[in-house]
Amino acid sequence: MKTFYLIFACSMLTAVSSFSQVGINTDNSAPDSSAMLDVMSTNKGFLPPRMTTTQRNAIGSPAEGLVIYNTDEKRLNIYNGTYWTPTSPEGCGQPFTDTRDGNTYNTVMIGTQCWIAQNLNIGTMIDGTSDQTNNSIIEKYCYNNNSYYCDIYGGLYQWDEYMNYTTPSDSIPSGRQGICPTGWHIPSNSEWIVLRTFLGGTLVAGAKMKETGTLHWYTPNTGATNSSGFTGLPGGSRSTNGTFNSMPFYADFWSSTVDSFSFPWIYYITCDNERLDEGHTYPVTIGFSGRCLQN
Repeated sequence: MKTFYLIFACSMLTAVSSFSQVGINTDNSAPDSSAMLDVMSTNKGFLPPRMTTTQRNAIGSPAEGLVIYNTDEKRLNIYNGTYWTPTSPEGCGQPFTDTRDGNTYNTVMIGTQCWIAQNLNIGTMIDGTSDQTNNSIIEKYCYNNNSYYCDIYGGLYQWDEYMNYTTPSDSIPSGRQGICPTGWHIPSNSEWIVLRTFLGGTLVAGAKMKETGTLHWYTPNTGATNSSGFTGLPGGSRSTNGTFNSMPFYADFWSSTVDSFSFPWIYYITCDNERLDEGHTYPVTIGFSGRCLQN
């Protein structure tokens, strides 16, 4: 009798192995032919492993496609072969309101990233001749000291103010909220590279990010299609001596990353080519535009 049961068990294991599919609660029917695992229920769900971001990051050599539920972010994460990314950023593609000041921003999904589709415009306007300071008040510059320009192009920020006086980061995600709304963060240099790569690389990404036409951009606004939905606007800059320049020719955006000489990396697009270029020779006291990425 023991021999019979042993032969039966081995036969069942062989059958399951050769069939290569598993069905749970499938009412004695075979799993769907397209599924390795077919789970049926009308009153229970599938529960993936639940862990914090720190625990997730401690997984050694995660496989591409690995899925967990991130208890810090309150959503699923998937490993894409290079880094962890949210499977479905909440509300991306829909406007949201920053509860700090009532400003409403458009959002757009570009590849695996959810971006605010407008330049950040949070803070109290100060004169361009003054430096922004760590005084628990978010401060911004408006081009030519005119709030009208902030309403269209967003504020201009010194790097430390934009970072909310936190340390630099080149992680994905950066982990630096800075002055971004809750649930959003400042993009790192590596995250800007992800965007640029998805949009086809340095030579063409800028054209896919620029608002079309010459209402805000100086002619000829070369190649602009805004096919990404990023809607880049040329907010110009505030120089270290307190003057304003480069509008409507340039859109310059900070990152959360600094080089070996502590100069922040920036990304910029211009009216006369299709490029998305990077730079890292600008002092932290210059004023540039800011964008935010959803966590």
